[in-house]
Amino acid sequence: MRLTPSFFTFDFFLLCLSNFLFFSSFNMIIPELPAYLSSLGGEDYKGLIIALFTLSAGLSRPFSGKLADKVGRIPVMMFGASVCFVVGLLYPLLTFVSGFLFLRFAHGFSAGFTPTGASAYVADIVPFQKRGEAMGIQSLFGSLGMAAGPAVGGWLAGFWSIDWIFYCSAFTAIFSILILIKLKETLEEREKLSARLFKLNKEEIIETRVLLPSVVLFLSVFSFGVVLTIIPDFSTHLGIQNKGLFFAVFTLSSLGIRLIAGRTSDKYGRVVVMRVASICMVAAMAAIALAESKTILLASGVLFGAAVGMYSPTTTAWVVDLSLDKYRGRALATMYIFLESGIGVGALISGWLYSNSTSNFKLVFLTAAGFAFLSFLILIFTKRDRKLSQSHQ
Repeated sequence: MRLTPSFFTFDFFLLCLSNFLFFSSFNMIIPELPAYLSSLGGEDYKGLIIALFTLSAGLSRPFSGKLADKVGRIPVMMFGASVCFVVGLLYPLLTFVSGFLFLRFAHGFSAGFTPTGASAYVADIVPFQKRGEAMGIQSLFGSLGMAAGPAVGGWLAGFWSIDWIFYCSAFTAIFSILILIKLKETLEEREKLSARLFKLNKEEIIETRVLLPSVVLFLSVFSFGVVLTIIPDFSTHLGIQNKGLFFAVFTLSSLGIRLIAGRTSDKYGRVVVMRVASICMVAAMAAIALAESKTILLASGVLFGAAVGMYSPTTTAWVVDLSLDKYRGRALATMYIFLESGIGVGALISGWLYSNSTSNFKLVFLTAAGFAFLSFLILIFTKRDRKLSQSHQ
């Protein structure tokens, strides 16, 4: 792929590398946490491992968006990475259930801050006509980190105790911070950090300009919450021993298509790519619902990964297109709030529909297909294109 010098600068490369290390850091410990919590006597609270992390990430988004617009993109990213470092060091010290759950909640603030600042930074340094391509590359590095982190953590678990994995997670975050120090701040008019910046007005919580792509994203990632919650049991139902196989397939499928989707959205528009993504998601969920073999399930994983790979960079670029420069952080925070809400709602509804009964698998996945189809219907009646988006700037 030919990279455009106008945005593929050394700073852009450093940001992507920092992004990779950040996502690797907090994902490194994920595979070992359920067993670790059980060893502490908290086996009944496994569902809170991800839920608490996601909750604090969502709650922090309005603050990270405001601070990114007022104080700067880099301080927001550094705060998030610093949380990963500090919490990683505390896990081996708070070795009781309530302490662990508190740290999971605190750890989520990292994901609530760093991605918001990083996306705003990329939007600042990339020209409008290359925004989708740049977002595709940035999300590719994030996805690689999300894939590499658990793989490295699982490998380390074969040699070291989990305490050392916590320490490795912490120091991976340090390297992410050291890279950020080398970057030049892109926010021109900055304010000093003060207590008043943490007081949110009603209009500072949600950026209404980006509600359309945010709602579409919510409906799309509903399926992601379903997959995270139900696929492990469905894999076992189909006789697949490795419950992570579907996740590996869809992750690999999503990587390459991110770059293609980003560049395509730059050329033909965000809505066009999102329509294709939503149809892919409908097809993937319907195929999973009808799957009766390992082959069909994994083929469905390819479709699912393609959908994720298309809507991830495209939605981010669309949100930036529609936002005002001075509220770019708030707009991206709004998008992330809807993303996390969609995943959470998908997880909750799918768990309720499933009720540990294998006869309900088809109902769960067809419900997800219905949500994805609703996003397609919204996109069909969406006539905004990139020219209209550009006029908002």
